[in-house]
Amino acid sequence: MKTRTPAIVCVLMLFSFFLVGLSYGQQPPEGDRVLKLEGAKLPPVTFSHKTHVDKAKVERATCHHKDAKEPKACFTCHDAKEVKDKAPVAKDALHKTCQTCHKEKGGKAPVKCNECHKK
Repeated sequence: MKTRTPAIVCVLMLFSFFLVGLSYGQQPPEGDRVLKLEGAKLPPVTFSHKTHVDKAKVERATCHHKDAKEPKACFTCHDAKEVKDKAPVAKDALHKTCQTCHKEKGGKAPVKCNECHKK
């Protein structure tokens, strides 16, 4: 039996980034969201909440690993520039989570830089 933990963590990390300011019990956002870090060398990443939650069936706890019941923005724990309270910087956390999950999909999800960071 294969474990789906890394895939679930990947999707939940992305999910949590886009749920900034949402409280538990509210409807998730519809459509695409843009992940943008100030000073990034590559273009922002467009993230489809609907694809990850509705189609891939990723559960809330996957992205909101510490705040499954009351989700908070990624930047609450993951700073954009430095490690904060042992939480890795946002870029590192998102890359590790997303790429791990996408690689587990066996080529069905993007893993190369330009596949997510589109010009």
